[in-house]
Amino acid sequence: MNVAILLYDRMTALDAIGPYDVLRRLPGAEVSFVAQRPGPKRAEGGLSLVAERALSEMPSPEIVVVPGGSGQSALMDDETLHAWLRAAHETSIWTTSVCTGSLILAAAGLLEAKRATSYWLALEKLGELGADVLQERVVFDGKVVTAAGVSAGIDMALALAARIAGDQIAQAIQLAIEYDPRPPFAAGSPQKAPAEVVELLRARSRFADGR
Repeated sequence: MNVAILLYDRMTALDAIGPYDVLRRLPGAEVSFVAQRPGPKRAEGGLSLVAERALSEMPSPEIVVVPGGSGQSALMDDETLHAWLRAAHETSIWTTSVCTGSLILAAAGLLEAKRATSYWLALEKLGELGADVLQERVVFDGKVVTAAGVSAGIDMALALAARIAGDQIAQAIQLAIEYDPRPPFAAGSPQKAPAEVVELLRARSRFADGR
């Protein structure tokens, strides 16, 4: 099974690496990092990830993963990327996103009237782009799978692994990566976090000005 994970500058590294470390463990999986032009892409914070293949070299992946991050804004009008996503979606088994990667899918026209989710601060924007927004950790709608912010990409990939290879394999992968989260704070969602923390992050958000 061929998996294409999109890379671009100023993406959130865990959006790509979380699903990568799950999906690469699927039996028969071949995972590639792809970009419009091969080479290193600098994620938020400066970490470099290397795209080994150009989009044109992988026109028909069976699984597409689109991560989010602040660099997503620059891709909202990128018709070359959008055309590749639409063409890949024609033949993919699963088309997926993490965090604000769903905004890229929506901008490409792939989430129109689809149930979908995104980073909590981007949900309004996702709705403006035509999606039927759900504030959930992972949302399946047909072969489209969207995840909420950053760490939700691991949940999405495990749920996808179960659909592809069965619960036992997915559970074995979860155990292999020892994914047993016990966060030190109950602040991982706007429903749980203290109100002052929610407002602090909202004030600093790039979505505060409608981007």
